[in-house]
Amino acid sequence: MRACFGRYLALCPLWAGSSRWLWVQRAPLRGPYAEHDPHRTPTEAAINRLVLWNVDLTLVDVAIVTRDAYADAFRLVTGRPLVKLAPAAGRPDSEIIFETLAVNGIAVEDDHLPRFIDALAVSFAERRGRLAKDGRALPGAKDALKAVSRLDGVVQSVLTGTIKSNAVHKLKAFGLDKWIDVEVGGYGEEVYPKATLLQVAQGRAKAGYGVAFTAGNTVLIGDSTRDVQAAKIGGAAMIAVASGRSTTAELQEAGADIVLPDLSNPSEVVAAVARLTTPADRTAR
Repeated sequence: MRACFGRYLALCPLWAGSSRWLWVQRAPLRGPYAEHDPHRTPTEAAINRLVLWNVDLTLVDVAIVTRDAYADAFRLVTGRPLVKLAPAAGRPDSEIIFETLAVNGIAVEDDHLPRFIDALAVSFAERRGRLAKDGRALPGAKDALKAVSRLDGVVQSVLTGTIKSNAVHKLKAFGLDKWIDVEVGGYGEEVYPKATLLQVAQGRAKAGYGVAFTAGNTVLIGDSTRDVQAAKIGGAAMIAVASGRSTTAELQEAGADIVLPDLSNPSEVVAAVARLTTPADRTAR
């Protein structure tokens, strides 16, 4: 079976070696990577590294706004006030929603998840003006994204538990979106384990850029042990950043290839990405 069909749709395996396939939208590329669109120029071979960023507690901290949006969405869907919000702990919104409904005594029905996701998108969008006021970009986030974007052959996207529309709002609020191709990322409304979602993102990037992305040229940058597990299972090198709730020791023990204290040294981040995606290192790994 061919991996891609046409300019606007692509058929990609759900995970490596899977007999199940997933149609993904393949739109003309925009933003900092538009010049690499294989349908516009012959330079797609120049892209040879995929860097996927976790969003919350890696790039930004907007917990106050997120909780308020969850509370509003919960009320809209159930007609009841939110008493307890399930902890994020590196999990996708879909999983948080199910647990939040359960711990608040709601019998989950088939339509709860899509309704809650729609309500969460609306509630968060209504509060997007508060993100810069009540939240923050983590130290070095913008400079790190900008520095990594200058690496030869790199495309950057996100692998996040946040639903797509809310992830875009978070990035835009702090001017981080200009270095991110959001169309090839993986998001929290997609009900897959994060490791599988990583492979879905690799498939989308392949469809968009005409290049295969594997453990040898994909890096995940995140802050939790769940991110480390996703990288190891899904097929990516892992740069862990101790800016979230997982400690340096926990991230090392989980098996991260490199652990950084934060993103405040862009040169350190670039060196880590380069080390894990250069041809010589791919052979070594």
